[in-house]
Amino acid sequence: MDRYQRQVAFSPIGKSGQEKLKSAKVAIIGMGALGSVAANNLCRAGVGYIRIIDGDNVELTNLQRQLMFNEKDASQNLPKAIAAANHLQQINSEIIIDPHTDVVTSSNVEKYIQGMDLVLDATDNLETRLLINEACHALNIPWIFSAVLGGEGMTMNFLWNEKSPCLRCFLSSALAAGKSSSTHGVLNMITSTMASLQTTEALKILLNSSTIRKELLFVNIWENQFNSINIEKNDDCPICAI
Repeated sequence: MDRYQRQVAFSPIGKSGQEKLKSAKVAIIGMGALGSVAANNLCRAGVGYIRIIDGDNVELTNLQRQLMFNEKDASQNLPKAIAAANHLQQINSEIIIDPHTDVVTSSNVEKYIQGMDLVLDATDNLETRLLINEACHALNIPWIFSAVLGGEGMTMNFLWNEKSPCLRCFLSSALAAGKSSSTHGVLNMITSTMASLQTTEALKILLNSSTIRKELLFVNIWENQFNSINIEKNDDCPICAI
């Protein structure tokens, strides 16, 4: 436990919580700005098995916000999942890093999340998020949504109890088109902030904390806004109302 002594000293985790984290399995879908910070946080926290899935390669333009990677990764055009695994294994050799260089689709999403205790969304498109939502609901696996653009971000936990909504309850595929980071930009400060909030909730969920957030959290770091928004379950939702 020497590696984790500062975390073990935090009373909501303690030694027993650290042991739970060691046996936990988490899948992170996307290894860009959100995913690279999330993977780093969970790796250092001692989550015992981290599966990372991303079909892209590292490019120079990624380095402004994707904190896992460096210029060497970009010059070699390494797959993000492989580059991330290389760095993570040097950070913590006591855990298992399971990289996959695939694009998540409707035909493979359940394969990648099967057997996981938790799934983190670190993608950059709503279509994939809706796939994650549907697959996690079908397999009864909790997941954490997170999205960023410009200086704004939002995140929400989905735990699949009777009263809780799903992503489809308040977002639809009609919203998939529109703004993107390539046209509207994104600050690395908001991606780091949202990934840190997301992974804090991840530890809470893995440890079954009583302080797991139930609301959608909206953050605008440029305008100094932190707002919690209560989302109601949609009784006509085609996913979670069935």
